[in-house]
Amino acid sequence: MAVNTMEELRRVYRPPAARAGLKVLNHLDMHCRNFIALSSFYVISSARADGRADASPRGDPPGSLAHVLDNRTLLLPDRPGNRQVDTLMNLVERPHVGLVFLVPGLTETLRVNGRAEVSTDAELLKLLAIKGKLPISVLKVTVEEAFLHCAKALIRARLWEPAAQVERSRYPTYGQVLADQLAGADAVEIDAGEAESARTELY
Repeated sequence: MAVNTMEELRRVYRPPAARAGLKVLNHLDMHCRNFIALSSFYVISSARADGRADASPRGDPPGSLAHVLDNRTLLLPDRPGNRQVDTLMNLVERPHVGLVFLVPGLTETLRVNGRAEVSTDAELLKLLAIKGKLPISVLKVTVEEAFLHCAKALIRARLWEPAAQVERSRYPTYGQVLADQLAGADAVEIDAGEAESARTELY
């Protein structure tokens, strides 16, 4: 049975705990800043002009993943990739952004929501350089909401448990997947190109 109204939804779920709303900050406090400094991975969500949603993974060494400019401003580098720039195109049209930061070994996550603008300001790019190489652009996020998310999802997933890790042989390589999906694609050629790109073009 489909749930189509807020009233129907609230009949399914009991009211949230009072602290669920109270914990939402409109800035990055010391705990948020520390979490971001330790993080090496986040997922960024955005929406297209027609409202369709999109999410993209981002990773960097801790300390280089993001830069907290002040307690309301977060800078996120855009490193070399496939140049499809789906997220950036979305944010040019609809600036609202959602972020989920993860720290390896921790089961809590940090959620940050706000408004983002794409910037090529030289001074901002320098703040996020790695080995002297600048990002192509920077997302300047004005923080509207920030809060720690409880551990249940990652506990259920056993995400950091060695025993839960999947053997690589259980899933085909990137090249093998694309060769099945795209007519004329060569799995060996794609995998070799991806390996070389990862070795020479991360930054």
